[in-house]
Amino acid sequence: MRKAAAFLALIACAGAGYLAFAADRLGTATLVTATGEHPIAVEIADTPKSREIGLMNRDAMPDGQGMLFDFEETRVVTMWMKNTLIPLDMLFIDETGTVTRVAANAKPLSLELIPSGPPVRYVLELNGGAAARYGAKAGDRLRHEIISAP
Repeated sequence: MRKAAAFLALIACAGAGYLAFAADRLGTATLVTATGEHPIAVEIADTPKSREIGLMNRDAMPDGQGMLFDFEETRVVTMWMKNTLIPLDMLFIDETGTVTRVAANAKPLSLELIPSGPPVRYVLELNGGAAARYGAKAGDRLRHEIISAP
C-alpha cells in the first residue's frame, strides 16, 4: 500500500513538473490583424517530441494562450486532433510570419487530417473560436522572436 501511495505521489509530482516546465516556456507572440495587435502567450513546440505531443491530453487552455509549432523548415504540414481534448483553431504561417490559412474549430479527438495548403514553417494553435475573435485571416502576420521578418 505504501509503495502504491509513493508511486502516485511521484506521478503527481512529475505531472506538476510538466506543467511548471510548460509555463516556464511561455513567451509572447503578437498576432497582427485588421482589428489590431493581439498579444498571445505561446508555448513553443520546436522538437520532434514536443511537436508530436502538442496540446494532447490537456482539458483546457487559458484564453490568450496558444502553442507555436516551429517545423524548422518550410514544407507542407498536416495536423490532426488525436488525443486533443479541446477544440482548436490552427493558423498556418510561412517563414516570414504571414498567415497563409486558418483552420477554425478543429474537432477534439478527430483523426481527420488538417493540411496546411501551401508550404509553411509554423503553426499557431489557439482555443477554438479565438481566430474569429482576433479577426484572423490569410495575409495577417504573427510576430515572435523565432520568426524572421522580411
